[in-house]
Amino acid sequence: MSKNLRLAAFQPDIALNLGAMIRLCACFGVPLDVIEPCGFPFSVKALRRSAMDYADIAEIQRHVSWESFQETRKGRLILLSTKAAVPFWDFKFQPGDTLMTGRESAGVPDDVHAAADAAVIIPMPGGGRSLNVAMSAGMVLSEAARQLR
Repeated sequence: MSKNLRLAAFQPDIALNLGAMIRLCACFGVPLDVIEPCGFPFSVKALRRSAMDYADIAEIQRHVSWESFQETRKGRLILLSTKAAVPFWDFKFQPGDTLMTGRESAGVPDDVHAAADAAVIIPMPGGGRSLNVAMSAGMVLSEAARQLR
């Protein structure tokens, strides 16, 4: 079902959010790239509460740094960003795309933003600044999967 989609979490700050993303990826059959350092000790034990037993079935690739992630990634990198101009539902996803979320506290640095092949935004007509990072990942991953079904 994944059409070779991937999800990447850039230096996640909150273990519960990463756990939710692990569960999302396990359910969608999508590999997850975790770009370290994390804002918490990264271990299955630390994520057990939110990921439950999904960490045992999810395909998780750890990268010690942004640079090591860049060395191994294939396909386009699509950044979910509050600074983007293109709504995610207007974007044309392709097989092989990696959807990347930023840190909950700070997003991604400018050099990481510049390295993305595209950036998409979740429009929020209600006026909020941003959504939970795991919720955002689920929304955009679902749209990408819908387009590629």
